[in-house]
Amino acid sequence: MLLFIIYSIIFLVFFVFDSIKSKFLPKKKNIAVFVDGPNILRKELNIDLSEIKNRLSKYGLIKIGRVFLNQFASNKLLEAVVNQGFEPLISVGDIDVSMACDAVEAIYNPSIHSIAFVTRDSDFLPAIMKAKRAGKETIVLMVDKSAAVALKNHADQLIILGDS
Repeated sequence: MLLFIIYSIIFLVFFVFDSIKSKFLPKKKNIAVFVDGPNILRKELNIDLSEIKNRLSKYGLIKIGRVFLNQFASNKLLEAVVNQGFEPLISVGDIDVSMACDAVEAIYNPSIHSIAFVTRDSDFLPAIMKAKRAGKETIVLMVDKSAAVALKNHADQLIILGDS
């Protein structure tokens, strides 16, 4: 009987603490991130996927992390993508349609709060606008401040990679 009382008290303490914690501590948002591999993961840009993860960590938890690559991606690049915790998706030819379709699917996922695009061009502007209409926070990660002005003007958050 005493053991039952002790377990009950422990359960109540954890239950009450969990209830208080969820009311007063902000809940981390879930992020879906889509990386335009052929445009971003280039030797001359020197962008590391770990920087993308680190820069997004202040906005929430990455629940979907996909790097879109074309058929010319090396095995070494595929291994690096996987080692950083991203899912590599290989497409024959231009990856834009595949990436946009996956992004739109994530927009309608109720457990995703923010959609992040890592790109250098404005090909994904329609997907960003759709995400905003659906009430999702939009985050754009870019390499150059002067690239894709339309994306910068539509994103809720803008992160310039390489600027720490």
